[in-house]
Amino acid sequence: MDFLNDLLNFLKERKKWWLMPIIFVLLLLGILLVIGGSSAVAPFIYTLF
Repeated sequence: MDFLNDLLNFLKERKKWWLMPIIFVLLLLGILLVIGGSSAVAPFIYTLF
């Protein structure tokens, strides 16, 4: 949790709020890859790409 705290503090201090959507999309793609690689939902996720 320290990493997230440091990241939010960095964004707040440097006024880099435009990075939030990029971080959010990368996080969602990472979660999708983890779920898609090891579950029964994998065939359905692979058809999206």
